[in-house]
Amino acid sequence: MAKPSTSLTHWGAFTADVRDGDIASVQPFAADADPSPLLGNLAGSIRHRSRIETPAIRRGWLEDGPGPTSRRGSDEFVAVSWDELTERLADELRRIVDAHGNEAIYGGSYGWASAGRFHHAQSQVHRFLKLLGGYTFSRHSYSLGATGVIMPRVVGTHDDLFQRSTAWDVVAENTELIVSFGGVGVKNSAVNAGGTTEHPTRGALRRLRDRGGRIVSISPLRDDTTGDCEWLAPVPGTDVAVMLGLAHVLATEGLADRDFLATHCTGYPRFERYLLGLDDGVAKSPGWAAEISGLPAETLVSLARRMADSRTMVMVSWSLQRVRYGEQAPWMGLTLAAMLGQIGVPGGGFGHGYGSQNEVGMAPIRCRLPTFPQGANPVETFIPVAAVSDMLLHPGEQFDYNGRTLTYPDVKCVYWAGGNPFHHHQNLPRLRRALGRVDTVVVHDPYWTAMAKHADVVVPSTTPFERDDYSGSRNDPRLVAMPALAEPYAQSRDDYVTFAAMARRLGFGDQFTEGRTAGEWLVHLYEKWSAEVDFEVPTFDEFWAAGHLVLPTDAGLSLLADFRADPVAHRLATPSGRIEIFSDDIDGFGYDDCAGHPTWYEPQEWLSGPRAAAYPLHLLANQPATRLHGQLDGGKTSLDSKIQGREPIRMHPDDARNRGVSAGEVVRVFNDRGSCLAGVVVDDGLRHGVVQLSTGAWYDPEDPADLDAMCVHGNPNVLTADVGTSSLAKGCTGAHVLVEVEKFDRPLPPVRAHEPPTIVGRPNGRPTVER
Repeated sequence: MAKPSTSLTHWGAFTADVRDGDIASVQPFAADADPSPLLGNLAGSIRHRSRIETPAIRRGWLEDGPGPTSRRGSDEFVAVSWDELTERLADELRRIVDAHGNEAIYGGSYGWASAGRFHHAQSQVHRFLKLLGGYTFSRHSYSLGATGVIMPRVVGTHDDLFQRSTAWDVVAENTELIVSFGGVGVKNSAVNAGGTTEHPTRGALRRLRDRGGRIVSISPLRDDTTGDCEWLAPVPGTDVAVMLGLAHVLATEGLADRDFLATHCTGYPRFERYLLGLDDGVAKSPGWAAEISGLPAETLVSLARRMADSRTMVMVSWSLQRVRYGEQAPWMGLTLAAMLGQIGVPGGGFGHGYGSQNEVGMAPIRCRLPTFPQGANPVETFIPVAAVSDMLLHPGEQFDYNGRTLTYPDVKCVYWAGGNPFHHHQNLPRLRRALGRVDTVVVHDPYWTAMAKHADVVVPSTTPFERDDYSGSRNDPRLVAMPALAEPYAQSRDDYVTFAAMARRLGFGDQFTEGRTAGEWLVHLYEKWSAEVDFEVPTFDEFWAAGHLVLPTDAGLSLLADFRADPVAHRLATPSGRIEIFSDDIDGFGYDDCAGHPTWYEPQEWLSGPRAAAYPLHLLANQPATRLHGQLDGGKTSLDSKIQGREPIRMHPDDARNRGVSAGEVVRVFNDRGSCLAGVVVDDGLRHGVVQLSTGAWYDPEDPADLDAMCVHGNPNVLTADVGTSSLAKGCTGAHVLVEVEKFDRPLPPVRAHEPPTIVGRPNGRPTVER
């Protein structure tokens, strides 16, 4: 069977030049008009020094047995055979299930490890754990924890905001004014969870401008929007106040579309009482918003009038809901768009996530994709995904979530495959303590990430480039073959092979494999899928030889156009069937941190709060431009951005000057939760008092044995607060944090983030030490 040369990543398709078992160089997919620079991280990734070469078990776990410990992250590892790892791990899982029940296993896969449809780490581990009898699981994501709860409540959907959003072509051809809260950039719209072959964002924005359209970017960072725009730089975290000030103008100047609010929305009169201050005595006027946000009142008045006089798209980035009270920004953005009355009109209305992932604005495919079946989970216990430390530290404690009172389970085993929470999770010193409470931590990974270094049992997985697979996403027009480009590195194995071996030992091997090899699964899933779709597809061999298959899409969509045309026939999946500007359900929960309508809540981490006296800089921990999350942090594109080996921190010239630091120097970034080192970039493209340090630098504690150690590499999550957005969603709040910055005057500690830990080998039973 001839193999194609094109493969796929989360950030683009490519053709590889492979030499000596590794990727030497790549060429972007020819049909991609704006390929991502993240492809530059692929060269050298298969045989990178951070690869895990052998199955390994933490020495303390091997010698002392399972149990809580503070040694995770600092202990050495013992190289073991695959047979020993399989036997010990399967026996430990059986022990936990027999002694504590399946609820005691937390299946923590996050799903970004591979774009592949079959070798998808999350699908593999969840299928295995479900056949084992189930596991405690998580809901929603770090990216969209608040949105995933609030949007189904107020507009009846979550996925349609992304999958069936207004198409970029429609925006480019019809929108006169984009008002974007959080910007519209290309760095985040380079990526898609299922892989992507096209990147239309930059071109669509260029076409809109060429047609005379305008973009107003409301963000503390000028480059949050790609290309020319009107930049308004508010105090970080005040977007809801700005939206309320704009809404006040619409309401008081007769610019709100009251017909649309009456026929397509519910609860607007209740919200308007709050907006006008009829009950609390505080009108949410442009002047009120100006005092909070730092934007001039006259600017907000002018902008609101322009919005009412134009075909306007209100866009809210995902970043705005990764803060305390993060439910409010997308809810208020939707309310503002509803007041303009343009929801469902081509080029008008509301968008959530343009510039956040390469899905919003992309045409959805008209079919499902081949999928490795996971089966049903017999365990019903779950947590919001960002509450993992709370769960591990407070077993048996009750908590509020989305109108329910739930209880944290007593987890004894954390089983992680396909993700690195040391990139995603807040307050890493607290996460380390939480991981120290359980009996066993298992990690599948190709690389020695911080999570792998904190494991007891380390399973060396193959990368997507060492196995056959195929993939596509629900908003990309191609299913792409992903042939193995090289043999598996050292002793790494496909997760499927690992789980099949453990399943056999645990007595459900036939159920897990259904008698198929990985290659046979690829053919089976493709043929099952091709028999169900309503269009002609080639045979599997023909698809594999061609390298990709073009899929039919629904082009030219406008979000909620059917609902606008007939709100009765196309009622929303909300209690009222309409957009819920006021939600009786949410109001009935009685939460003091999430009312029944969009509300301004004063942040805890902001420049006008009491913490700013000690920590006067507002740090934005946004997504990086040089990698996806923390993936391939050791790749060339990522490393080239670092300064003296540290993640770059951008500072306004005045803020740098006031602290006596210059571009290229290393600084200590700190607050009362922790500290990290970073390399200074001086840049006037951010608001005074704001610094920006992207997430994703692999966590690298100066002293691994110290749970509160400084990260010498620049991971901002040593600084962030581990609190949820509100009682409604408990989403991630790691995007904003107050800090101080000072010059680092002592000798720079080495960066060891991409180095393996100490490995003790056991040839012929005699220990040896390898580094």
